[in-house]
Amino acid sequence: MFPRASILGLLCVAAAEAAYDANWASLDSRPLPSWYDEAKVGIFLHWGVYSVPSFGSEWFWANWRTGGSNNEYVDYIEKNYPPGFSYQEFAKDFTAEFFNPADWADLFVKSGAKYVVLTSKHHEGYTLWPSKYSYSWNSQDVGPHRDLVGDLGEAVRAANLTFGVYHSLLEWYNPMYLEAKENYDARSFVDNKVLPELYELINNYEPAILWSDGDWEVPDFYWNSTEFLAWLYNESPVKDYVVTNDRWGSGIPCNHGGFFTCNDRYNPGTLQEHKWENAMTIDRVSWGYRRNAKLAEYLTTEELLSELASTVSCNGNLLINVGPTKDGLIHPIFEERLLQLGDWLAINGEAIYSSRPWTAQQDSANENVWYTTKDGAVYAIVLGWPVGNKVALGSVSELLSDAGVVTLLGNDGELEWAVDDGVVRVSLPDRAVVRSERAWVLKIIA
Repeated sequence: MFPRASILGLLCVAAAEAAYDANWASLDSRPLPSWYDEAKVGIFLHWGVYSVPSFGSEWFWANWRTGGSNNEYVDYIEKNYPPGFSYQEFAKDFTAEFFNPADWADLFVKSGAKYVVLTSKHHEGYTLWPSKYSYSWNSQDVGPHRDLVGDLGEAVRAANLTFGVYHSLLEWYNPMYLEAKENYDARSFVDNKVLPELYELINNYEPAILWSDGDWEVPDFYWNSTEFLAWLYNESPVKDYVVTNDRWGSGIPCNHGGFFTCNDRYNPGTLQEHKWENAMTIDRVSWGYRRNAKLAEYLTTEELLSELASTVSCNGNLLINVGPTKDGLIHPIFEERLLQLGDWLAINGEAIYSSRPWTAQQDSANENVWYTTKDGAVYAIVLGWPVGNKVALGSVSELLSDAGVVTLLGNDGELEWAVDDGVVRVSLPDRAVVRSERAWVLKIIA
C-alpha cells in the first residue's frame, strides 16, 4: 500500500509526538495507525527450512524430535534419509532458485491484498535475512545465499503494497532458550539473540508490521517486551506507522498489543471492540507448504470469501497464509485462490476496504449475509445465491425508507425491494447477467 518513503505522508491517527512508557497501560494507549484498519486484507507467507521436507507442517522439526511410535515424521525420515540425518542438513536444499519477488508482488496485487507479512524467522531459528546474530543459520550463509527479506520487501514496496515481517521469539532447540525456560534470570538468549535480531530487523528493513510469535512459554518480562515496544513506538525509524500484534508473552495475547490475534485462525464471529486479525491458512492443516496435501484440505474460494465477510464485518482484518515451495514458487492452487479473491474484490472491494462494522454484523434473518458500512451506505455481503433470485434481509427493515435505494455492486440500475412482515426482500437480476461470482454485495442507501 505504501512505499517506505511515502508512508509518513499518509499517517492518520498515530500520535507521532507521543512518548510511551514501558508498561502495557501506556503502550495500549497508542492509537493504531489507521492505514491498517483501512487495508483489511493481507498475505501471510510461511517459508523456511521446513519448506524442504514440505511434509506434515512447518512444525516438522519439533514433531520429528518428539519421536515415539506411530510418529509419521520419524517414519518419513527413516524411509527417506540415511541414519544420523539432522534437520540442519535440509538447509542446503532450501535453494529458492525460482524465487522472483516481483512475480510474487504482482500476484499479491492481483489478489487485492494491501499488505504482506513474511516469516523472517520461524521457531526453527533460521533467518531469511543475513542476521549477524544467526551465524551460519541464515539465508545468506546457507541455502539460497540471498537476503530474502530484503528482496521481497523491495518488490512489495515497488508494487505499492505495505511490507511487514513475522518474527518468532522462541527457538525450539537453541540451548540458550532451553536454559531460559528453566530460569528466567538466564538472560543470554534474549539479550544476545532475540532483541539484537529485532533491532536489526527494524533498523535495516523498516517493516510497517511487526508480527510477533513464539511467546507463549515464558512471560513478557523475560522477553523485555514492553521495553522493546516503547523503543519501537518512540524512537525507531518506523515509530509513526508501525503496527504490532499481541503475542509478547504468556497471558498477553488478546489482552495487550496493537491488534489482537488471540490464537491461530481466530474468528469470533461477533463484533469485537478492539481491532483484531484473523490469521488463517488456505491449507486447512499447515502454514508451510505440504507436498502431501489433498485437494479437500484446501479452502475453496467460497470459504475464503466467507472468512473475509465475517471477519471484516466484525472489525477484523484477514491475513491469508500461503506456503511457498523450497525453490521459491507459490503453488498453482494458492495462486488460483488468490486470483479468484482478487477478481471478487475488483468488483466488490467497495464494501471491504476502509469499511467499518455496521450496527448489525450477521443478518438477523439470513445467516448467509454479513454487513459493513462506509460513507453513509450499508453493504450486505450475500454468500449464497438465493432461491428465486430474492434475498431476505431481516436487519435493514428500519433502515430503508420509501426513498431507499438498493443496488448490486458490479451491475447497473436499482433493484426492486419490498418490506414483508419486517423482512426486506430484494429482487436480484438473473444470475446470468450478474458480474460477480461466488458472493454478491448489495449497496443500501436509506
